[in-house]
Amino acid sequence: MSIRVERDGESGVAVVVLDRAKRHNALTLEMARELAAVWRGFRYEDEVRAIVVTGAGGRAFCTGIDRSAEVPQPSSPYAIDDPLLTLGPKSNDLWKPVVAAVEGMACGGAFYLLGEVEFLIAGEGASFFDPHTTYGMVSAFETVHMAQRMPHGEVARMVLMGGAERISARRAHETGLVSELTPTGGALAAAREAAAVIAAHPTEAVQGTVRALWSTKEAVRAQALAHAPHLVALGNLPADRQAALFTRRTKDYRTR
Repeated sequence: MSIRVERDGESGVAVVVLDRAKRHNALTLEMARELAAVWRGFRYEDEVRAIVVTGAGGRAFCTGIDRSAEVPQPSSPYAIDDPLLTLGPKSNDLWKPVVAAVEGMACGGAFYLLGEVEFLIAGEGASFFDPHTTYGMVSAFETVHMAQRMPHGEVARMVLMGGAERISARRAHETGLVSELTPTGGALAAAREAAAVIAAHPTEAVQGTVRALWSTKEAVRAQALAHAPHLVALGNLPADRQAALFTRRTKDYRTR
């Protein structure tokens, strides 16, 4: 299994680890299904009162869906299947608080997940970017998720610059995407500590507060996400042209 769950009965904190470090924790279709099942399962585990999500290995939190994954699509132009739609806790009706601990790269499809946590803690070596436009793909779902967490100009620059630019952890902290910055390698410990504090509070009050916070933006978010499949269908280059762009990718990028 590439999703690992560690539970601490004393603190009430569970840690969910994307455990595919050799592939920068890129998501397979099976991992996406496993993660959705984990979130749904937590609804029935009363002993788990707060959750931390992180990536294994330290080089990446997650780099989105694995490029080798084959995602069958319906023939109708009015429908699109996206295996990452239920990647996050809120999409699975989980209202227990989730904190993300980010080390290394977080990009592309990782934002489906980061867009549904309560807050992010990052090591100083973390970076955030979205390469979709560079490779002829519309950043729609990712943009909607991150527009709830970042100032408009910041998310616009990130998604339009594509693979040419990365946001440093420090810049992410300055703009509010990251709530706490730690030395590299320290994000998980800091996230565990924060989650343990939250887990010690009465769980009914905590979950009600989480639900109230999300209710402030879910109507706008749902409406925006409803447009995303059509924008992807209209704007994505054919697969062969995307593949050609991937073969020409370089490692040259600017970090700000």
